Amino acid sequence: MSSSTTVGTAARPLRVAVVGSGPAGVYAADILTKSEAVKSGELTVSIDLFDRYPAPYGLIRYGVAPDHPRIKGIVNALHKVLDRGDIRFFGNVDYGPDISIEDLRTHYDAVIFATGAIKDADLNIPGIELEGSFGGADFVSWYDGHPDVSREWPLEATSVAVLGNGNVALDVARVLSKHADDLLVTEIPDNVYAGLKDSPVTDVHVFGRRGPAQVKFTPLELRELSHSKDVDIILYAEDFEFDDESDRQIQTNNQTKTMVGTLTNWIAEQPEDLSELKASRRLHLHFLHSPVEIVDSADEPGRVAGIRFERTELDGTGNARGTGELVDYPVQAVYRAIGYFGSALPDVEFDHKKGVVTNDGGRVLDASGEHVPGLYATGWIKRGPIGLIGHTKGDALETVTYLLEDRENLPLAAVPEADAVVELLDARGVKFTSWEGWLALDAHELALGAAASDAGTSHGVEVQRERIKVVPREDMVDISRDGVAAQV
Repeated sequence: MSSSTTVGTAARPLRVAVVGSGPAGVYAADILTKSEAVKSGELTVSIDLFDRYPAPYGLIRYGVAPDHPRIKGIVNALHKVLDRGDIRFFGNVDYGPDISIEDLRTHYDAVIFATGAIKDADLNIPGIELEGSFGGADFVSWYDGHPDVSREWPLEATSVAVLGNGNVALDVARVLSKHADDLLVTEIPDNVYAGLKDSPVTDVHVFGRRGPAQVKFTPLELRELSHSKDVDIILYAEDFEFDDESDRQIQTNNQTKTMVGTLTNWIAEQPEDLSELKASRRLHLHFLHSPVEIVDSADEPGRVAGIRFERTELDGTGNARGTGELVDYPVQAVYRAIGYFGSALPDVEFDHKKGVVTNDGGRVLDASGEHVPGLYATGWIKRGPIGLIGHTKGDALETVTYLLEDRENLPLAAVPEADAVVELLDARGVKFTSWEGWLALDAHELALGAAASDAGTSHGVEVQRERIKVVPREDMVDISRDGVAAQV
């Protein structure tokens, strides 16, 4: 059956489901609607976006620190795409429990998985299971008001270690070290503010395995550290090692040059006598440390009492090798932020080593390595949790290009009518949310912030609050489905 005469025409649009409404899913949907085939009138498309959360935006809402300087710009861009009205949003619909692969293939000609990666990558060292050892992704979910995590977080440590040299590690360290009152200008939920306000932390240590020229965070993230009030940044001269590859990177990569310049300026301006630093909290940046063991407490067995590292050195290629020298740091909590890892999806082949849906350029493969007609992937579930959000656009373009190349051979939906999936979800009692529902929830969260601002203070602090995030899933769903903001 030719898609040029039947599917993709005004009488029968190409029906596509996108599972995941973070940047990867929204970019894929947007690129498909703006493809040359659509713009020329050769093809029409009908796209439904599904998400397990009641609200859209995925990683942007639940995976980035609330004080991240670029959140608003990214959210505004995603909002513009979904607000056009040519892409439907179905929130609070969990792929697997609520809608199966069979359901999607019955109602859509193609399915794009854009479910991202939300779990912490494993770190297999002794003591990783001790009380006080946490995954950075879990902490991010807590401070971002994820609806499916506990409202409480055990912030009891005065000294904390954060493992990793990427943006998530810096986010975790910044939130741990920053004073809670300074986060009130963000959309931080009230329960998170209360937890951070009571934190006794004085020192946060960030550890990287390689040198300053090999860090994976961005200049903007690095500079943000210096904006925290009453927090001193401390660096150590013995950690500043540069090999031939480091020098090459500094000379050829402006981002590396900027970050190394920032770090060397900071350590040059740092007083020789650290006792001259007077902030109540300190953020330590360490390089050339490879974690060996999380140390158990002798007084309280089963709890973190410290962490042991092997000092490393650069080998000339930008990689690090162990020196055999061990060093211990007394800390009461350890956060690993060494990367994310994807989760397997029901009825889709999964590469458990890489943490991605098995695919070839975005075409989902079966166990024998053959493309499963009509199934695609994009974003971190396609390529792993690497790269910045902007890289997701090129990734989505590759996937959508393959989908369009395949469109004449897609297995056509048996029930292509747009309203049929609504009837299916209703019949199953799935309390799905819509884009209009998100606008209601969005307005409600903004109203909560405005009310706090109108009161003049929030938690006794004079501050203007743009938004206060709603956390409980049931509240998000009720506000969205009612379509009317609750009384503030």
